[in-house]
Amino acid sequence: MRDEARFAFLDLAPGEESFRDGVLHGLSGSRKAIPCKFFYDERGSALFERICGLPEYYLTRTEIAILEENADEITAQMGAYSRIIEFGSGASHKARILLQALDRPIAYVAVDISREHLREAAAALAEDFPEVAIIAVCADYTSAFASPSLPGPTGKRVGFFPGSTIGNFEPETVLRFLANCAHILGPGGEMVIGVDLKKDSRILEAAYNDRAGVTALFNLNLFERINRELDGDLDLDFFEHFAFYSESKGRIEIYIRSLADQQATIAGRRFNFAAGELIHTEYSYKYSVAEFRELAAGAGFRPVDTWTDPRELFSIHYFRLR
Repeated sequence: MRDEARFAFLDLAPGEESFRDGVLHGLSGSRKAIPCKFFYDERGSALFERICGLPEYYLTRTEIAILEENADEITAQMGAYSRIIEFGSGASHKARILLQALDRPIAYVAVDISREHLREAAAALAEDFPEVAIIAVCADYTSAFASPSLPGPTGKRVGFFPGSTIGNFEPETVLRFLANCAHILGPGGEMVIGVDLKKDSRILEAAYNDRAGVTALFNLNLFERINRELDGDLDLDFFEHFAFYSESKGRIEIYIRSLADQQATIAGRRFNFAAGELIHTEYSYKYSVAEFRELAAGAGFRPVDTWTDPRELFSIHYFRLR
């Protein structure tokens, strides 16, 4: 049995926009949109796990391969007695690769907004890495939060943000996020970030339009969730998944497209959808190595090293605060 006393749990009571408020606000605008954070109910999370294993979806397996192949070089930059702070830690699968390769790591701080998932992941890490101080912080990692005190001896504070989630942010939001990370890490802080690279649009579009249709199910699950949780009557036979790569903007754009002029009731409110109307659900920005380095420099981060796979599909960046 896991001894949950071996890790610290800090609940900062993060405020979270309710699904109802997010949907009603997002569908009331002139350009309809639903925040992508609402993808991950129980069914959505299960569908995303399936996406990660699809042949077209290169991102997860490629990033893990880069981490595993270059773990010694990455952790050599971190040095002995380092403390990792992972923003949006989830199940902490990728952090395990670094913890196993690090020289006498002192602490691992997992920051996530999902309390129970966070607690379970921290308990598992505490069991597998008893020599490391495991600190779980329930907080919105995209906003400022109080950094917990970390044990000695003194080592580097290194932020960790894998998974290409950085691509879901607009570039100006990336700058705000990185500036917030810099504040939390403090002087001399460093950062490891996973970034999806620009590449042939056919590879990109296939990753978000898989032949098995799992990504379509994942996207449309937002509307199924509205029907389940908000007493909606959206007819899913008249909506479809729509995703494409915008070369000019350097991003995958994901929408739900209405196939007819129609109406639906959601939480007691009536909404109109025009034939061909797009409801935005997610952006996924892609960068060249040089582009992302330039963007990070705007938040005070200097590039130290970058690792990619042989096909240059994905990148892992190491930055140091100026």
